[in-house]
Amino acid sequence: MKHQSARTMVFTALVLAVAAVAWADGGPGCSNALLAGTWGYTKTGTIYLPTGAALFASIGTLTFDAAGNVTGTLEASLGGTIGNSEVAGTFTMNSNCSGTMAFGVYDQSGNLLRTVTMALVLDDKARELRGLMTSLVLPNGMSLPTVITGNARRLFPNQGNQQ
Repeated sequence: MKHQSARTMVFTALVLAVAAVAWADGGPGCSNALLAGTWGYTKTGTIYLPTGAALFASIGTLTFDAAGNVTGTLEASLGGTIGNSEVAGTFTMNSNCSGTMAFGVYDQSGNLLRTVTMALVLDDKARELRGLMTSLVLPNGMSLPTVITGNARRLFPNQGNQQ
């Protein structure tokens, strides 16, 4: 009987230890598949052009797939000049819900306008995505400093990451 109680106590302690490790680790974690779906977003901030600082704002949609690809559309204002573009690139989500995204921005004829890299954080039970632009490079290789942040929400939150 004493051996039975000792085994039960050891088993219970083991189960509690495993549960504590899973809880401390944040549960199942994030992945590309968790981000998959269609999102609506806004980005705002400043781009530092050779001629001086210009305010930037954009809205659009992004569609992420579980394989790490992203496509989308955007309408942007740079210093008051409006333009429509398309984006295509890749992303990676880490298990701690941080990630990176690199994409090209193309005009309606398919010409590359700029290449962008962003740091990402998936938030609010995978319903919100936050971003910080970490680089903006023009086709001629010129890098422009930026202070631009973005925020995205799932367009269809009940569909989750089924795409």
